Amino acid sequence: MTCAQAKQYAGAFLPQVANAPKDRSIVLAPPFTAISTLQEALAGSDVQIASQNVHWEASGAFTGEISAEMLLELGVGYTIVGHSEPRKYFSESDEQINHRARASQAAGLIPILCVGESDEQRSNNETERVIRRQVEQGLEGIDPSKLVVAYEPIWAIGTGKTCESEEANRVCGLIRNWVGYPNLTIQYGGSVKPGNIDELMAKSDIDGVLVGGASLEPDSFARIANYQVASAAAAA
Repeated sequence: MTCAQAKQYAGAFLPQVANAPKDRSIVLAPPFTAISTLQEALAGSDVQIASQNVHWEASGAFTGEISAEMLLELGVGYTIVGHSEPRKYFSESDEQINHRARASQAAGLIPILCVGESDEQRSNNETERVIRRQVEQGLEGIDPSKLVVAYEPIWAIGTGKTCESEEANRVCGLIRNWVGYPNLTIQYGGSVKPGNIDELMAKSDIDGVLVGGASLEPDSFARIANYQVASAAAAA
């Protein structure tokens, strides 16, 4: 979104999440150019901001990159690293992603580290091997208590294909075991929408969601942020 669009979005979105449970974190990740505008529009609310990436060096000749210090100055709290699109289109390696995550933590930011397999890899029964490699290499030297891992199966992003909630939960559980930190925050991302959010959030190993297309409409993302999980009594 442009700065003007981001400001308009915040105006429509904030009233709809004003009464969201206080133990629920809501984070928006605008383009770098809209961070300052959105931060101003969110003033006084509990909604936080993430960047869509971050460079691993604090300074230097890295034209076009954004450092953690620059993000901190704008009040950013989270950084997305290893998203499927930079991995695919810009050939980001697990080593580079690890550097970004470590730089984030060193600066006091919380990295949201994305992992996930392609359609071809899943078809070849390589899901667990691929994701375990991404986890082990991407999380080297990372403090899991100041980290979010997002499982986003690439084949379920904008393709119309859906990862069933049971399978999403299974993979998130594997990630938790591989990291070895029971309290690790794990998100699921991949065709998350108002129609499946309640089912996803009822699963044991899914702590949150990383939302793409469905977050672009304020009403849609507000419904996701205000997800409802049936209580055990109600379910019975």
